[in-house]
Amino acid sequence: MQFQQLQYFVAVAETRHFTRAAEQVHVAQPSLSQQIKALERELGADLFLRARGNITLTDAGEALLPLARRILADTDTARLEVQELVQLRRGRVRLGATPSLCTGLLPDVLRAFHDRYPGIRLLIEEGGSHDLVRQLARGALDLALVVLPLPTPSPALTTVELLREDLVVVSSPDAPGPGEGGRTIRVADLEGERLVMFRHGYDLRELTVAACRSAGFEPDFAVEGGEMDAVLGFVRAGLGVAVVPRMVATGAGRGLRVTPLARPGLHRSIALAHRSDVAPPRAARELQRMLVER
Repeated sequence: MQFQQLQYFVAVAETRHFTRAAEQVHVAQPSLSQQIKALERELGADLFLRARGNITLTDAGEALLPLARRILADTDTARLEVQELVQLRRGRVRLGATPSLCTGLLPDVLRAFHDRYPGIRLLIEEGGSHDLVRQLARGALDLALVVLPLPTPSPALTTVELLREDLVVVSSPDAPGPGEGGRTIRVADLEGERLVMFRHGYDLRELTVAACRSAGFEPDFAVEGGEMDAVLGFVRAGLGVAVVPRMVATGAGRGLRVTPLARPGLHRSIALAHRSDVAPPRAARELQRMLVER
């Protein structure tokens, strides 16, 4: 099994078209088809069902695809690791983070990293912890900032807890709502309030909904489906209140009333994750050190 064959296989699997795949990997289409057939002979199974104008993966192809993607990603990472200069003057780091962490935690750390290593490319992928864990597992990311506990704990991932952050309630200062007069509120006080809610799959959505149900009521949504910036904008406009991390509320500037939650309050634990079976590239290890020591 050759690296080139796996590269051609993944290209066909993603484009579902032999000609477009050949263009993508810069090879003649007959050569690509021959290499795919050679790979199928070696594996003893067809990888594609070839109907007129319709290319689909067989069961064998479906099984091979995530493994092939991981091999290609690991090979690319190894190549970059070898090419990096000793002083970390070039390279890349592929970092995943939830949108709230991109807003609150990352800017200062990434600025310090960039000032120290200006030649390192920073590739940032925003997503929920569920999506980031999947991307880590298939080798598409070097590191990810995720919310604990992980949706599906796996021995294939190593996590290091970085911080435990309070959640607060934000509302428009121009609209009546919780927290007037500077007092703290309880989760139970959100009953009857219209909530601005994040999209499905967002860690903060699941945490907030679970807390409301534990307090004995079903939350009432004024609007739902947004990312962090959209949620804060809807709150400023007076559409409702939202539960957000303290560091996001603090950095959001004017136009928000920030109300702490009374003890025991709500919290979330932030961890840095990477694959257990492959050490992150050197540049990623340096960013990891800066995040842990920040």
